[in-house]
Amino acid sequence: MKRSILAVVTGLVVWVLVVSLLNRGLRFGLAGYAVAEPTMTFTLGMKIARLILGALSSLAAGAATAAIASSNPRLPWVVGAILLVAFLPEHILIWVKFPVWYHLVPLQLI
Repeated sequence: MKRSILAVVTGLVVWVLVVSLLNRGLRFGLAGYAVAEPTMTFTLGMKIARLILGALSSLAAGAATAAIASSNPRLPWVVGAILLVAFLPEHILIWVKFPVWYHLVPLQLI
């Protein structure tokens, strides 16, 4: 049980670390991103980059979770479900700022 809890917590921490590092990379590497971020006025390329960032972060979180709790293949899904539930309110708040496909793409990856 302790190993499972450690795996889930580690997966969530890895997600936060990876998303933070990749977002910093977007700010420095993608022209205009840092200016568009506060107002969320992203171009199509920026929106796609943000979705890729989320997918890569989720993959890293799942891999970290699976590495710690390899005997329980359901735990990466638990981490994914926690992240989904955590970000549903945010997507509801920003629903009008983004096209519908932007909100639905993460659900299709499940």
